[in-house]
Amino acid sequence: MKFSDSCAKCMYDRQMAKTDNMDYLSEVKAILDNRADDVTSPQLVAEFNKIHEKYLGPLPDYREEKKKYNDLVLSMEADLRKEIDESEDPLATAIVMARIGNYIDFAALDVVDTDTFLGLFEDKKMRDDEKNTYESFCEQCSKAESFLLLTDNCGEIVLDKLLVEQLKKCYPQLNITVMVRGSDVSNDATLDDARYVGIDKMAKVIGNGDKIAGTAYSMLSEEAKKAVDTADVIFSKGQANYESFAGEGRHAFYTFLCKCNLFINRFNVPKLTGMFVEE
Repeated sequence: MKFSDSCAKCMYDRQMAKTDNMDYLSEVKAILDNRADDVTSPQLVAEFNKIHEKYLGPLPDYREEKKKYNDLVLSMEADLRKEIDESEDPLATAIVMARIGNYIDFAALDVVDTDTFLGLFEDKKMRDDEKNTYESFCEQCSKAESFLLLTDNCGEIVLDKLLVEQLKKCYPQLNITVMVRGSDVSNDATLDDARYVGIDKMAKVIGNGDKIAGTAYSMLSEEAKKAVDTADVIFSKGQANYESFAGEGRHAFYTFLCKCNLFINRFNVPKLTGMFVEE
């Protein structure tokens, strides 16, 4: 997804909001001013994180927040599974629920509010304007052998597990791989989170190979690149994965909540509207 000047301003403003260290901000500005034409937001954030450690010390530790939201959604798991199984279209319901989990994003949102998150579960139906994408997704899955799920946040990965359950029921021939972050970055899901919530018992789980909150192909490990290259269906979760993976010439399905002005304006929808798109 093409990085814009408005994104650059937003990113710089967010860095200014957290520090007045001019050496740090000067390097951030230099990175933004001299960015490559094809750079993505997650790649730039990865660069910022390196100089954050240089000037400001260790990055914020989200272990408490990750445990809180993993535990919260795990406590909801049985009830949500029952709702999915009893719904008119369990797979569609699982996709919408998995997308609701995309709200748990401490990098994109100034405030992550538990009540707001829980309130999003009041509407678990897929919209009519998403049905064509859903039909294409189902058709592709019916013919596929390999499926790659690109995950995003903590807590959300519990809902991804419920989605994987439905995929296995609907398309038992699928060989499903789940890709998480290669190391701790913000509150994104890692291998530790995947094991904690038990999704590793349902599918092969791999890291993306780097400390980046996205899926930039050039930064992936060889294992992760092979998973991308050989997947018959790629299903990508979250804004950061869309920003770093869309426009790379690959056939993929994307689902996310529109949490920042770039996405709100691009898709012309209110904040926190869920999207399901095919590229």
